Amino acid sequence: MKMLLRSTPLLLACAAAFASADEVQVYGRLNVSMEAVRTPAGNLTRMVNNRSVLGFRGTEDLGGGLKALFQIEGTLSMDTGAGDIARRDTRLGLEGHFGTLFAGHWVTAYNGATSGLDPFYPTTAGYMSILANGAAATTDNVQDISSFDRRQANSIHYWTPRWRGWQLRMTHGVSEERPASGAHPSLLSFALVHDQGPWYGTLAHERHHEYHGPNTVDTGTKAALAYQFGATRIAAIAERLEYELPGSRLARNAVFVSLSHQMGRHGLRATVGKAGDGSGTGEVGFVRGGADTGALDTTLCYEYAFSPRTTVYTYYTRLRNDANAAYDFPINGVGSASVNLTGSRLSATVFGMRHSF
Repeated sequence: MKMLLRSTPLLLACAAAFASADEVQVYGRLNVSMEAVRTPAGNLTRMVNNRSVLGFRGTEDLGGGLKALFQIEGTLSMDTGAGDIARRDTRLGLEGHFGTLFAGHWVTAYNGATSGLDPFYPTTAGYMSILANGAAATTDNVQDISSFDRRQANSIHYWTPRWRGWQLRMTHGVSEERPASGAHPSLLSFALVHDQGPWYGTLAHERHHEYHGPNTVDTGTKAALAYQFGATRIAAIAERLEYELPGSRLARNAVFVSLSHQMGRHGLRATVGKAGDGSGTGEVGFVRGGADTGALDTTLCYEYAFSPRTTVYTYYTRLRNDANAAYDFPINGVGSASVNLTGSRLSATVFGMRHSF
């Protein structure tokens, strides 16, 4: 009852939007799996939710080629029944000849530029175990100061019009937070994307200002290329992360390759991600400085599509840490204060089902 009362104003707002918008879509994704996981603490059988969502989006024609657009997207936890009505991509903005301008709670340009190149995004096998230094499904300038895979609160976004397949996307995470250190943290994110014909390419850069205190700057830079030939798609991503810590610097390079092949209802997926040793000193998230601080992640998958909307799948994923590394699954992780992942081998055998509407 308390949840219903808290949600009522938002539900009424949705109803009002439906009544006034020219085009409204209700959509969602349900994705749940059973996993047999091997960890340093022993074997684990669990049911996990893979970022299931429920959303509402729409537009209103304002005339002269100008449209108002909105989206409200919430979380659904298939395993526990929990949820939050606007915890995921939620925005309000304008679209016209000038491009698209909106504000809200949305993935950064850096994040969105390559997430579609990972067939396991976002699941236990997602590429965030290697790339981006973990996943921040919802964060601001102080809650998560390590990850470059972010959905940023209090953010403003601008996307240029598409020109011959090219588009520039930009994100600014507004400097609202005031940590005790006296820093004024903020975020800038850019992605130049080309998506036309069989080719997809992007060059993306993100800058975290004063996330580790006054006068510090962290950066992420990546390039990606994908090619679709017939029923097969291959993609490759290279990334460099740099962290400026008080008194030291830390950097790390990583690469990721994915292969997808569809044969009618049958789909085959494979990915390999390799994190190199960190250079410099210190530790931020999964990234550590020093020798033997890299990791290798491999995943093999088979999918069967009952329809364009309903799919069952099984995959095996293995994450191998070097002697001084402690990488974890990006979501549904197994590390904790009592489970030390340094030098560990993690694996999961997964059976799941996905439905979109």
